[in-house]
Amino acid sequence: MENDAVENGQGTRPGFPRVRRRVLLASVAGCAVLGGLLTLLPWGSGGAGTPPPAPGAQALAAVTTGVAVALPDLAALIDERERHLRAHPGDAGSWAVLGAAYVEQGRRTSDPANYPKAEQALRTSLRARARNAGALDGMAALANARRDFRAARNWSEAALKADRKRWSAYPQLIDAQTGLGDYKAADKALDRLVELRKGPEVLAWAAGVYRDRGRREDAAAALSDAAAGAEAPAERAAYLERGGQLAFERGDLDEALRYFREAVRLDPDQRAALAGQGRTLAALGRTTEALNAYRAAFAKQPDPEYALELGELYESLGLEQAARVQYDSLRERVARSAEGGVDDELVLGRFEADHGDPESAVRRLRDEWRRQPGIAVADALGWALHRAGEDKEALKFARVATDRHRGGGVRSALYVYHLGMIERELEMPGAARRHLQEALRISPRFSPTRVPLAEQALRELGEPSVKDVPDMDAEPEEE
Repeated sequence: MENDAVENGQGTRPGFPRVRRRVLLASVAGCAVLGGLLTLLPWGSGGAGTPPPAPGAQALAAVTTGVAVALPDLAALIDERERHLRAHPGDAGSWAVLGAAYVEQGRRTSDPANYPKAEQALRTSLRARARNAGALDGMAALANARRDFRAARNWSEAALKADRKRWSAYPQLIDAQTGLGDYKAADKALDRLVELRKGPEVLAWAAGVYRDRGRREDAAAALSDAAAGAEAPAERAAYLERGGQLAFERGDLDEALRYFREAVRLDPDQRAALAGQGRTLAALGRTTEALNAYRAAFAKQPDPEYALELGELYESLGLEQAARVQYDSLRERVARSAEGGVDDELVLGRFEADHGDPESAVRRLRDEWRRQPGIAVADALGWALHRAGEDKEALKFARVATDRHRGGGVRSALYVYHLGMIERELEMPGAARRHLQEALRISPRFSPTRVPLAEQALRELGEPSVKDVPDMDAEPEEE
């Protein structure tokens, strides 16, 4: 079948050391490489004199390899496979493709109704052909989309048992191991992936691992190569959106805005880039434009995360009623996501910690930590404990989220801000001052609501004193 050729095709793959050397050399230029990308690439063309593939073939290749695809092409592929399966209901490969397409449509539109349809299609594929690696890959992607990382790991490992050289199983395994906080396993999975496969999609997955390990220059260089090598506009837009995220995280707002805007120009359905524009414009103080960008993103992709960010922007402007509307929408979207099997406890816990019931946030996030102890959950749980008045325990989780020796390699202004505010409450002025200053150095305008609080806390802490030195990283005294 045509999808079997796409799913199982193998080619010459470089070894990991070659890829790593290339990325490290590129990182000397660092983010300047990515910055130059916007002016160097012929954005309007697909490649050097080669015509683009037909939309159906392009969408088929994308969904079976985890690459972004234009939403109209994705809808056309779904329609074609549905019609085909009405005539050929025993076609296991087409059921696997249809399930993977539903997963991608659900992820791109934040419509959880796609996920039960995806699961039904993928399980039908497995019933038609057991140990079906394409369907196992699809189940792993579905579990990751639902934030069920243990299940995603299990499905990925099952796909690899069915086909040890199946490179497309490794990206899902990397996502699952990252969500479970097992970063060494994610690194090993990346090593194996780059041994088996080369190409823009692999560089993009590598960039995610580098970013999570605090290697932002390597991540930027890998993304620049990925965007340069991508042929389809939707794929290139996805890599530019990630480049915008990196630029925003390091506080380079003008560059972030360029990436997000170019991503939307290439793919108008790139809703994450629309939200990125809103986030960046808010940080630049261009609030009217920011509100418009956020509204457009949320209207097309009603992600609970966007509702939280938009609500906090309204709150920073003193528009409490508008903020409440967004917070109500967040709760509604989380409930709808749960009906589709999606675990949105992390975003709901973060919301409750700052805008609702902190004790409820602690309960939710403790459960989440037991299920999947990733760094994002450690940070959120630490902050929820702080908001609930449990600062000594909060400090332990905040340190897990920020200490690279304990797993927290991400250079996040928000995580370091949380650590500094917890230390301030525990009367650790030296450490608090150091971490609040670090948060503002990482990204001086990382949040319209939290930056003013960080600046106020630093003013209240005042200038450092000799007395501050011993408590830099000491544990708070027991009562």
